[in-house]
Amino acid sequence: MNHCHLLDIEFEYGGHKQTITPVLLQDEKDVILVDCGYPDFVPLLEQAVFRCGLRLDSVTKLIVTHHDMDHMGPLAALKRALPRIEIIAHEVEAPYIAGKKKSLRLEQAESTLDVLPEEAKPQAEQFIRFLQSIEPIVVDRTVADRERLPWCGGIEIVHTPGHMPGHISLYLPESRTLIAGDAVVIEQGKLDIANPQFTLDLEEAVRSVRRLLDYDVERLICYHGGCFHGDVKQALRQLVYEYTP
Repeated sequence: MNHCHLLDIEFEYGGHKQTITPVLLQDEKDVILVDCGYPDFVPLLEQAVFRCGLRLDSVTKLIVTHHDMDHMGPLAALKRALPRIEIIAHEVEAPYIAGKKKSLRLEQAESTLDVLPEEAKPQAEQFIRFLQSIEPIVVDRTVADRERLPWCGGIEIVHTPGHMPGHISLYLPESRTLIAGDAVVIEQGKLDIANPQFTLDLEEAVRSVRRLLDYDVERLICYHGGCFHGDVKQALRQLVYEYTP
């Protein structure tokens, strides 16, 4: 039996209440966590996994959709605590997760610092220090577009660049489920591009949304927004239309 659990984790960040939705996939042999939150989120992950009737130490694999701090924050801590976990990411993202290349989000933050007004610089500098504090960890296995992983009834890797160049989404054909990561988000019940002003390549991100239309999706899960309720294909088409000049 294959299961897909949504781990809705509520927390405060920057004085605002937020929710992220990592996903837990389970079959007879493996428990696979997709993304893992901010640094110091291990206790929150433990609680969320426990609510699904499982233990965090039952996780065998951890798929990282991309190297943003809210998706890989506690990755190194998890690997130390649970050394048998296999960390999986797209081949383009692996050197950023491992710290062999500077975080693209950090590069972006540093490049905009000089053009900010003086009153905004302290907060931006604090954000830069936070990004610098994310602990790197070597990826155990890299994946590529269209690769089919054999676990949990089959997991197809869908390369969805734009937000980050190596961003991946995961398609589960058995249940027609798409785990979108940050390829799309849900804002007030509506699909949108994740933080368009911070998306590294907006045109590429829109092309990735258009590519998702190739898949027969009944259930769409966003890291920011959770499970989408409505006609998935129509919502994706509308999103492409809104961002196409």
